[in-house]
Amino acid sequence: MLTVRRATRDDHKAIWTIIGPVIREGETYTLPRDMSEADAVGYWTGSDRQTFVAEDGHAIVGTYYIRANQLGGGSHVANCGYMTHAQARHKGVARAMFEHSLGEARRSGFRAMQFNFVVSTNERAVRLWQSLQFQEVGRLPAAFQRPNGAFVDALVLFRELTQAAT
Repeated sequence: MLTVRRATRDDHKAIWTIIGPVIREGETYTLPRDMSEADAVGYWTGSDRQTFVAEDGHAIVGTYYIRANQLGGGSHVANCGYMTHAQARHKGVARAMFEHSLGEARRSGFRAMQFNFVVSTNERAVRLWQSLQFQEVGRLPAAFQRPNGAFVDALVLFRELTQAAT
């Protein structure tokens, strides 16, 4: 059974086993592909965000963070990042983390959620977010360079949290 809970320091190694390969692959996040484990885990679990892990039994199979998208007048909009372990993809982990993050965002007082930079070639994520009522509110032409050198668009996706839960 899949459960989601707040991450602890003891989870950092498991978090790295999820985020490390995604960062190294360089296809979906704008993080340096050679980012050290310490820097990557420090980024993912930074003091400006709440970090969670998804567990299937005792195995950590996904992780996400939630934070304010901006400071001041934009702090009512949440921003999240999600990563799923390669062996747990296509099993509903990302959807479960999203549903959890939606509740966390509402409990934290956020009124909306925005993804600032969704790589357009990350088709699974784009389909998932659109199925969960996110609207494309912006397209950044050729804003992301893939490891193969090709430039692709990045999307800005937005959803109000006053809508009925998905």
